[in-house]
Amino acid sequence: MALLLGMLLFSWLLASVLYVPFIQLLYKWRFRRAKQKTLDAFEKRTPIFDHFHQKKAGTPVGGGLLIIILTTILFPLTLLLMKYFWIPITSVYPIAGEIKILLFTFVSFGLLGLLDDAKKTFAIPSSGFFGLRLRHKLILEILLAGIISYWLIHDLKIDIFYVPLFGVIHVGWVYGILSSFIIIAFSNAFNITDGLDGLASGVLMIVLTAFWFISASILDSTLSVFIALWLGSLIAFLYFNIFPARIFLGDVGALSFGATIAVVGLILGKAPVLVVIGGVFVLEVASSFVQLFWKRFFHKKLFSVAPLHLWLQYNGWSEPKIVMRSWIITIVFAIFGLWIALITKVPAY
Repeated sequence: MALLLGMLLFSWLLASVLYVPFIQLLYKWRFRRAKQKTLDAFEKRTPIFDHFHQKKAGTPVGGGLLIIILTTILFPLTLLLMKYFWIPITSVYPIAGEIKILLFTFVSFGLLGLLDDAKKTFAIPSSGFFGLRLRHKLILEILLAGIISYWLIHDLKIDIFYVPLFGVIHVGWVYGILSSFIIIAFSNAFNITDGLDGLASGVLMIVLTAFWFISASILDSTLSVFIALWLGSLIAFLYFNIFPARIFLGDVGALSFGATIAVVGLILGKAPVLVVIGGVFVLEVASSFVQLFWKRFFHKKLFSVAPLHLWLQYNGWSEPKIVMRSWIITIVFAIFGLWIALITKVPAY
C-alpha cells in the first residue's frame, strides 16, 4: 500500500506542476468555452442554463486531456519498472488483457470527447458524420462499448453479475449487452453531472477512492496502480477546478472518466455496487431521463429544469453549496457501497 500511495503522490506532484503551463497553452490555442452567441449558431441551450453559466465563457476546456495523457504514459511505465525491480504484480485476470481494456476505454472515449469539445469550442457545424450529431455520437459510443464488452468476455472471461442477496448470476452473451449499456450510461451520466465547478471531478475522486480500496483488498495490483495514478492527477486537476474554476474537464474528460469508472466496476465484478457508490451520477442522469420521458409522453415538464444540479441552482442553492453537499452524499454512498462489497465477496471467475 505504501508503494501505491507513493505513486499517487508522484502523479499528483507531476500533474500539479504541469497544469499551470497546460492552462496557459489552452488559452493560447483558444480552446475554451465559447460565448453564448457563438454557441447559439449550432447548439440549443436553455435560458436557465445561460443565466447561471454564461459568465463562465472564456474558461479553458479540456482539463481531462492532461490527466489522460499522464495516466496513459505512467501506467505501463510504472508496471514495467515494478517488473524490472522484481516487485510482485498480482491480478485477478490476465494482466495484458486488463491493461488493454483500461487504456483503450480511457483513450478512445477521451478522443470521442475531444472531438465533441473541438466542435463546441470552434463552433463546427453539425454536418456529416464527424460533425458529431447526437445520433452519430451514440453510434460511436455503442461501437466502443461493444469492443470493450467483447474483450471483457473473451479476454477476461467475465460473464456474470454478482447481485447482493441473490448471489452469482451467469448471463452468458447477454453480459455484452448489459456491460455495454452500463459503460454508455455512466459515460453520459458523468457528462451530465459535469455542470458545476468541482462537482463531477470531486464526486469521481471519492468514487475512485472507494474502488481503489476494493481493488487493493482483492490484491489486483494492476488495477490499483491505474487508479492510484489516475487519482493523483485528478486531485491536482480538482485544485484548479473548484469554484471559481480556472479550467474545465470538457467532454474529453467526462466521456472518458465516466466510461472508465464503469469498466473498473465491471472488472471488479461490482456492477450493483457501482450504482450505489456512483449514486450521484445515477441521480443526475435519472433526473434528465425522467424529464425527457415526461415531456415526450405527457407534453409538459416534470421539473422546471434538469438535471438535478441545475434544478437545485434554479431553486436558490449556490453553486458551492450544491457541490459540497454532493461530495458529502457521495461519501455516504461510498461507505454504503463498500459495506455491500465487503459483505458480498465475489467468487473467482
